[in-house]
Amino acid sequence: MNESENIEFKQNWRDEYLKSICGFANAKGGSLFVGINDQGEIAGLKNYKRLQEDIPNKIRNSMGITATVLLKEENNRIYLEIFVPAYQHPVSLRGRYFKRSGSTNQEMTGITLTEFLLSRFGQTWDNSTDKAYTIDDIDIDSLEYFKSLAKDRLPFIVNESNPRVILNKLNLTANDLIKRAAILLFGKNTQTHFAQAHVKIGKFTSASELVSEDTVAGNLFQQVEKTVELLKTKYLNTNIYYDGIYRKERFEIPIPVLREALINALIHRNYMTTSAVQVRLSDNNIKFSNEGSLPENLNVEDLKTEHLSIPRNPLLANIFYKAGLIESWGRGTLQMIHLCKENWLAEPVFENSALSFSVTIFRADQKTDQETDQKTDQKTDQKKGNIDKEIMNLISKNKNITLYEMSVSTQKGKTVIKERIKNLKKDGKIRRIGPDKGGYWEVVGLSDY
Repeated sequence: MNESENIEFKQNWRDEYLKSICGFANAKGGSLFVGINDQGEIAGLKNYKRLQEDIPNKIRNSMGITATVLLKEENNRIYLEIFVPAYQHPVSLRGRYFKRSGSTNQEMTGITLTEFLLSRFGQTWDNSTDKAYTIDDIDIDSLEYFKSLAKDRLPFIVNESNPRVILNKLNLTANDLIKRAAILLFGKNTQTHFAQAHVKIGKFTSASELVSEDTVAGNLFQQVEKTVELLKTKYLNTNIYYDGIYRKERFEIPIPVLREALINALIHRNYMTTSAVQVRLSDNNIKFSNEGSLPENLNVEDLKTEHLSIPRNPLLANIFYKAGLIESWGRGTLQMIHLCKENWLAEPVFENSALSFSVTIFRADQKTDQETDQKTDQKTDQKKGNIDKEIMNLISKNKNITLYEMSVSTQKGKTVIKERIKNLKKDGKIRRIGPDKGGYWEVVGLSDY
């Protein structure tokens, strides 16, 4: 047995260990063993009878909770186990709140304490209302934009024109008051109420050398669109290519990857802090950071597999889901990883600390872009060559074969077959003898394959 999140050893009892009891009660529960040293060796207790009576009273009088104190013996040495269950309501030790984190106890203060108390009472920051908010604070154009995005998941919303009715149906009001989430999502002047709710973009040539920056304000839907547009037009490298006669652009990082990272930062951040969501660009990567760590039952490794979606701001997440901009099944990070690998980019790096979370997306340098294009072209040429070989083999076996029969045999569409036949004829590999009806095919250069 070793010390862990729910086990702690103390050789002798001191009243300061009531902090550990409080920490267990506010976390997942646990056991404090008295009479066992830090190495897990049983040292034993001499005053165990008095402690068995005193400790429950101290816990009850200082915290208002009960704990089970068990007398245990091993190798003729007696020690105590103080078992503390997890409590659904917040537990304080004479007005101070502690919580178990790993194998240590931490006192909760300020924003951390506020967030803890909200969660214990079944509340979240974005779900709270304020008498200062009115329907005049809502931007109608942003609501209309949301309606256009949500028409597939919320068909009823298309014909609804009353802003208050829409907010009611989206659970963005309570007792005729408007919730914080509504102002964040659809506010006219969101920063008037929440100055911290904006995005800062910075391009750095070194850790401290800032060469370009932008601040993006507005409501969250506006922030997403403006930030992505700025990244595309000002900060991202693009490769130009042609699809037939059409000129197209390929961004160095897929836009869906950037959009997912940005939306995650906006809806999972802690809005009780004063820091903005940051998008930091360097020559090698783009890093999205937000204050607010992952939930206790998630870690960065979980983000690389199928996992539960546990948003810090569930109302914000729900509205973005209804708009079709995120998934509700915790698959967003998996899609980011998949798209990066699909585009020959390194896997994103997720980092979590006690106060913040970040995701780093690695950029493709010129060499990587060239290699990607080369590999893509090689794959395309290989596929075309395989189809050409199949067509020529089919013709060599049956000179009267039809386009339909070629399509069935190769499992390719008629359009693809026609295109490959056109190229084979142009390259002198095959030729048509006689008219389209009544003629036949002849292979000229099968040995070249």
